[in-house]
Amino acid sequence: MFTRKIVLGVVLGVAASAALAAYAVIPRHADLRAFDPAEMARLETAMWRDYYDKRYVALFCHLYESTRTQFGFSPFRSLHIASSAAVAARTFQPTRSRQEADAALPALVAYYRDFAAAGSVAFDVEEAARLELDWWQARREAVAPRDYGLNIARIAALTYGKSADDAGIRQFGIARAEAMAFRDARGAGIAAADWVRIEGQLGEAYQALKASVAR
Repeated sequence: MFTRKIVLGVVLGVAASAALAAYAVIPRHADLRAFDPAEMARLETAMWRDYYDKRYVALFCHLYESTRTQFGFSPFRSLHIASSAAVAARTFQPTRSRQEADAALPALVAYYRDFAAAGSVAFDVEEAARLELDWWQARREAVAPRDYGLNIARIAALTYGKSADDAGIRQFGIARAEAMAFRDARGAGIAAADWVRIEGQLGEAYQALKASVAR
C-alpha cells in the first residue's frame, strides 16, 4: 500500500511536470502591436528604476512581465527574451566607451531575434540591435535627445514595418528619448514625483506608437 502511494505520487509529479513544461513551451500568437500604452509606460518606468538601482533580478522580472502580458510570448520565450535584455543592460552599464559597449551587442541581437517572431514583417535584427546600442551610448555623449530619439524611431520603424518619417513613430522615439534625458538630468537626486512625470511621458510616447502601428 505504501509503495503504491509512492508510485502514484511519482506518476502525478511527472504528469504535473510534463503539463507545466507543455504550458511553458506551447506556441502563442505573440503580437508586438498588442500592448497597452499605459501598462507599457508603467513597466518601462519600473525597468528604468531597476536598471539605475542595479536591481538586475527585478529588471529581469519586469522584462519577463512585459513580454508575457503585453506581447503574448510563451513563458519559455519570455524567459529567453528577458534574459537577453537583462544581460545586455548589465553588460552595457559599466562600460565607458563605444568600443567597450560593443560587448552588449550579442545579447541585443539575441533579444531582437526573438522579438522578430512576433513582428508583422521581417526585419534586420542586427541593424535593430546596432541602433539600440547606438542610442544607449549616444545619451552618454551629450547627444541631444531629439537626435538619439530618431534612432529609437528607426528601431520602431524597423520592427513594425513602418516609415521612420511616420509622425507617430517619430513622436514615440523623441518622447521616449526626452523621458530618458529628464531622468538623466535628475541624477542621484531623482524623486518619486520625477518618476511619476517620466511614466506620464512614456505613456504619451506609447500612445503615439499604438496609434501609428494600429493603422
